[in-house]
Amino acid sequence: MGFGQGVSGLNAAASNLDVIGNNIANANTVGYKQSAAQFADVYAGTKIGLGVRVNSVVQSFNQGNIEASGRALDVAITNGNGFFRLTSPEGAVYYSRNGQFQRQEDGRITNMQGLQVTGYPAGVAGGAGVQPQPLVISNAQMEPRATSNITAKFQLDSRATVPTQAFASAAGSPPTSNMFNYSTAINVYDSLGNKQQLMAYFAKSAGAPTVAGGTDWRMYVTDVNGNAVGGAPVTLAFDNAGALQSPAAGAITLSQPAANGAQAMAMKLDLTGTTQFGADNDVKQLSQNGYTSGSLLGFSVNGDGTITGNYSNEQTKPLGQIVMAAFGNVEGLKPEGDNVWSATGASGQALVGVAGGSMGTLRSNAVEASNVDLSGQLVNLIVAQRNYQANAQTIKAQDTVMQTLVNL
Repeated sequence: MGFGQGVSGLNAAASNLDVIGNNIANANTVGYKQSAAQFADVYAGTKIGLGVRVNSVVQSFNQGNIEASGRALDVAITNGNGFFRLTSPEGAVYYSRNGQFQRQEDGRITNMQGLQVTGYPAGVAGGAGVQPQPLVISNAQMEPRATSNITAKFQLDSRATVPTQAFASAAGSPPTSNMFNYSTAINVYDSLGNKQQLMAYFAKSAGAPTVAGGTDWRMYVTDVNGNAVGGAPVTLAFDNAGALQSPAAGAITLSQPAANGAQAMAMKLDLTGTTQFGADNDVKQLSQNGYTSGSLLGFSVNGDGTITGNYSNEQTKPLGQIVMAAFGNVEGLKPEGDNVWSATGASGQALVGVAGGSMGTLRSNAVEASNVDLSGQLVNLIVAQRNYQANAQTIKAQDTVMQTLVNL
């Protein structure tokens, strides 16, 4: 028996203890993947063997538990083998499962060590040679949108009588209540985001109906000052079942002239679904597609990696999309510390794409916990300790043999 085998066993057992200790130390490290030491026996022209060596240390990339965090920029990869793609200020590329990100004052999205999250800017689709770039969430004001479509559904009371006075409206002289049966406000926005209020008035018509046996109503539209809006009045023709027969969808266009630096407005009005029954006048639906400008209030990450901004004008807007990367051999990745890896020849080139499929989906307000099985590691620690003690005993036995020879 030689001392070499025992010493190699001590060294291997010490390395194993180091690996287990590192796993235990990182039991609460977000995105950490536990490691295991693999050993190989050593032979060099002898059948007995010269001991053992650490062959490699491999990591298990099984997914850790997904835990809620409450931060919008905490993102977990679920049900997939993908990695976040990060770049350093010098341009080096790294990969991580730790989705604890933060937004810098200049809008860049980084991890806690300053590596930048990469992806595609808003409006840019991946593929066709488009390379991911560091994502930036801008604080710029959201542009306003002028109203171009209005969708409305009204219920007009068939029991109403014809107004006693003809409808009339002019600047500073709005119509009086005896000129119409029902009125409601419609808010729209010009090209600068200024809100304008239009007034819609409905008056039952006394003339011959457009549809035999039906009823006609006149719809008048004015601005808040009483000026008539272009495209109005409009005749609404109902049949004897109370269904709107004309005008057809998209046949009405209301217009307003340019004012206060804003462009002229042209708005399609769709009244499809408007009815005339024996029930009170009411608005069943009223919506339009315009909005004012807005400030960024917050953002969230969707399952496909799209970052959606929430603005003070109650609108949302895509701000970019986080990319992901996958590898043919994840065990070939090189650990770089700080919860990141780099690609090697053994891992193969990174396959860059967006969340979905085998890469997994993203979950905001959550993180992926370490996949360390603490109970199992504590058991392994006991086994490794016994192994170390057993190898120490082989050295002690050899020392006793040597002492016996010396005493002869």
